[in-house]
Amino acid sequence: MGGRYGRGLLHLAAAVDQQGSVDAASCAELAQLAERGGLDFVTLDDSFAPPGPDVRSAPEVRPGPDALAVLSRVASATRRIGLVPTVTTTRTEPFRVGAAVAALDRAGRGRAGWRIDVSTTEDEARLSGGRHAAPVAALWQEAGEVAEVVGRLWDGGADGSELPRPPRGRHPVLVVDATAEPARSTAARYADVALVRVADPARAGALRRQLQDQAGEFGRNPGALRVLVSLLVDLGDGEYAAEPGHGGGGPRPTARGPLYRGGPVDLAELIAAWHTADVTDGFHLVPVEPRRDLERLVNGTVGLLQHRGLFRTFYPGSTLREHLGLDRYAVTGGTP
Repeated sequence: MGGRYGRGLLHLAAAVDQQGSVDAASCAELAQLAERGGLDFVTLDDSFAPPGPDVRSAPEVRPGPDALAVLSRVASATRRIGLVPTVTTTRTEPFRVGAAVAALDRAGRGRAGWRIDVSTTEDEARLSGGRHAAPVAALWQEAGEVAEVVGRLWDGGADGSELPRPPRGRHPVLVVDATAEPARSTAARYADVALVRVADPARAGALRRQLQDQAGEFGRNPGALRVLVSLLVDLGDGEYAAEPGHGGGGPRPTARGPLYRGGPVDLAELIAAWHTADVTDGFHLVPVEPRRDLERLVNGTVGLLQHRGLFRTFYPGSTLREHLGLDRYAVTGGTP
């Protein structure tokens, strides 16, 4: 059920998305909390905000925060944690994406990432200036083309030019949600980190093997692709832990993806069990109630994982690529 490229320490990341009005100050507080726990990176969605606190509800489409702008301000309030905004490639010029992400990387001194996404619905198409949504497979093919163009811009830039190369020649880390089949080829070819929203460890292991095999077919080192399981987490008072699908019962499916509801200790046990089974390189955790759940994650779950020697107690480096144990340069489309 496990992978074939060995187990290292866990990689942990968290979302800092919030309901309602999102400002840089509140995001900075959450990012600082995550940094105190030694997490690899935080993510912030762009353009389209998530649905309300009822995780059973279907997603709604409405304008959200400018993730790049918010995290650019968060960069000055943090020192080590990676900063990964979501930026859609649909109807977005590669030059503008490349310049903006490179600027974030310079502000964070090598801590930036870019979570690549596409706009798939008719409502999103209208909000982004189009009349109709393109087929999902075509959108992800376009996303891969944008990623390749941006990578070449980063490689070809020079200090003092209109688009300077990111700090020390490092590419910002590319992140792709590879849960849906159309996104997997793009993730395997271009991503440094692939997210998979699954509730079952066997499924997680199968997707990890598939993605790493595809990465190898593109001429990449399969073991250099980090595959993280993405879970919604509700770390309330544990009152639901005895119910099927909660607490020790593991995640359960919801409209927004797999949800884990229980206490910090139970979550630590789940993470440790999946890590021992070698089905994932780590977890991307999306708090249902950001401040409460992130505090309990850092003060409870992370502390327990550190005590068991499964997660770092300090940052060994200063860049996101170092946190993830990645090479200095990204491998784009099978070529350095």
